[in-house]
Amino acid sequence: MAQFNSKNIAMILLVAAVFLVAPALCSAQTLMNGAGATFPYPIYSKWFSEYRKLHPEVQINYQSIGSGGGIKQVTEGTVDFGATDGPMNDEQLREFQKKQNSGVLHFPTVLGAVVVTYNIPGVTESLNLTPEAISGIFLGKITKWNDPALVSANAKVKLPDADIVVVHRSDGSGTSYCWTDYLSKVSDEWKTKVGKGTSVNWPVGIGGKGNEGVSGQVKQTASSIGYVELIYAVQNNLPYANVKNAAGVFVKPDLSTTTAAAAGAAKEMPEDFRVSITNSPGRGAYPIATFTWLLIPEKIQDPAKQKALTDFLRWMLSSGQEMTEALSYARLPKEVVAKEKKAIDKVK
Repeated sequence: MAQFNSKNIAMILLVAAVFLVAPALCSAQTLMNGAGATFPYPIYSKWFSEYRKLHPEVQINYQSIGSGGGIKQVTEGTVDFGATDGPMNDEQLREFQKKQNSGVLHFPTVLGAVVVTYNIPGVTESLNLTPEAISGIFLGKITKWNDPALVSANAKVKLPDADIVVVHRSDGSGTSYCWTDYLSKVSDEWKTKVGKGTSVNWPVGIGGKGNEGVSGQVKQTASSIGYVELIYAVQNNLPYANVKNAAGVFVKPDLSTTTAAAAGAAKEMPEDFRVSITNSPGRGAYPIATFTWLLIPEKIQDPAKQKALTDFLRWMLSSGQEMTEALSYARLPKEVVAKEKKAIDKVK
């Protein structure tokens, strides 16, 4: 029978410890949950998947529930981060501070365009829409496709004598914030009667949940019109309109015109990154454009999550930006990226 002295026992215990601990170390995972905007969901899904390939120890789950839900859940502390297409207002920031005893930081991730999409049987051309026509339709004042306000801007298009079916978001939405922010800038009546917000009391129309819901409703409803993020119109083969901008030019929504909308804001970006770029004055600027933001608490109790989130933010601002254009998002201006890299140090 083998004799065991103290050295043998110590060695056996050491080897056993290695075999017990090693699997635990290898399987150590940092799991983070986020929720919010549907607008950036395609690029976020791509980013979180690609980042996992590089860092298999980090798993990021994201629920596309709308900006209103993202703000609510990050404020309640039920997720590690939120996402929104409309920046939190001062009251929401105070509520977050009260509940979490911490501030919350806005990190712009990409630029996107909200487009006017429509389904008019027999019409395949891209429509030209003025601010007056868009606000008139969504106020319920323009009810026919052959209304003079629409015909005058589309002389080469045969518009039918059909009732317009308006489709809007039914959930709290940053896409709606961008949309109503734009309408509030171009229509005093909209600003007074409806206003801007992630949720508003819509004068007319039927609701769809998420960009997916609105694009689906428009696709299956004849004579309808709605607003969705550019990529959803592209993915669902929906036509989308050229919109007359502040300089009086009908502009097609695409990456270059979306970037043009951000050009002025980028140079004078506020320290908290909360800024509106709708109805930008540039001649080549598409007027219904926005940044979209990740909402990151300033204080993160779990050191592993704090490191994982800040590392991800740095990756998103460098390698991640190279993936944006393939999914019809415009990358961040370099001035904004430089400011954000400094702001990451505020996450403790």
